[in-house]
Amino acid sequence: MEQAKIDRINELARKAKTESLTEAERAEQKALRDEYIADFRRSFAAQLDNTVIQRPDGSREPLKKSK
Repeated sequence: MEQAKIDRINELARKAKTESLTEAERAEQKALRDEYIADFRRSFAAQLDNTVIQRPDGSREPLKKSK
């Protein structure tokens, strides 16, 4: 996610703490947060895909996806 979008999320969060957001700002905040969370989940899933477990005997196995 671009830094400008993260900055906008933070700007809207600060504004929401001091005053109320308009409907358009609330919708923008929700869309930006949803995009951020989706990006975070993709990144985290990619990290887990590249994670391996090393056993005491030296064998290595990739993490298995849970159901």
